[in-house]
Amino acid sequence: MLSVRNLEVVYDDVVLALRGVSLDVPDGRIVALLGANGAGKSTLLRALSGLLDVHDGEIRKGDVTLDGHSVATMSATGLAKRGVKHVLEGRRVFKELTVEENLRIGAHSARRDLATNLERVYDLFPRLIERRTGTAGYLSGGEQQMLAIGRALMSGPRFLLLDEPSLGLAPLVVAQIRDIILEINRQGTAVLLVEQNATMALQIAEHGYVMETGRIVMDRPAAELLADDDVREFYLGLRPDDGVDGARSSFRDVKHYKRRKRWAS
Repeated sequence: MLSVRNLEVVYDDVVLALRGVSLDVPDGRIVALLGANGAGKSTLLRALSGLLDVHDGEIRKGDVTLDGHSVATMSATGLAKRGVKHVLEGRRVFKELTVEENLRIGAHSARRDLATNLERVYDLFPRLIERRTGTAGYLSGGEQQMLAIGRALMSGPRFLLLDEPSLGLAPLVVAQIRDIILEINRQGTAVLLVEQNATMALQIAEHGYVMETGRIVMDRPAAELLADDDVREFYLGLRPDDGVDGARSSFRDVKHYKRRKRWAS
């Protein structure tokens, strides 16, 4: 189990980004984390993967634990060796290197299993086999996202932290990414999914959390969040009286419909 308890994170000794956040990612499960831009989702992923110091962030209170042991002060490399890998928003591939060179870099903490993990990644992403000797910078956005996920899988992680994997991708590619996440999870890897496409995230997750201004404001099974009127309105763009088929309200209706969030009352 990967967990945070009562976590407070500060940037530059000034900006309080997380305010007492608690969250669990059980082994072998998919957990969705929803929230508007600036809610603190990426900060939480950095705290879980040891990347806060890169952004001048610091844990002031609370703890991050892996299997009950504190890892709050552990480096990103140390956490990667213990099975926690983070796929950053924006893909961040090494654009001047080939596809296979990118993947081999991802195996830095699991060299003994390089051949096995490379075969696994190519099985998951057949498109990367065709591109394996090509320069990563020439890949499409969807292919670069597949490469970023594949690179993280090269160390055989127990926990995969995905930050906006569908951002900027065409609907057909989003569906492919969704199916790949499900297959990765079926193979035994737990996933913490930060995703603006809330419908997709909640449809494949078992549990979900909603963040606002650095706090967890809702914490329920994903199916319950998907059916919740507040979540449907504020995160799926649906009115409470919209049908279960997900038909969206018109912009005019939404503009003039201002029901207050119950958790903010």
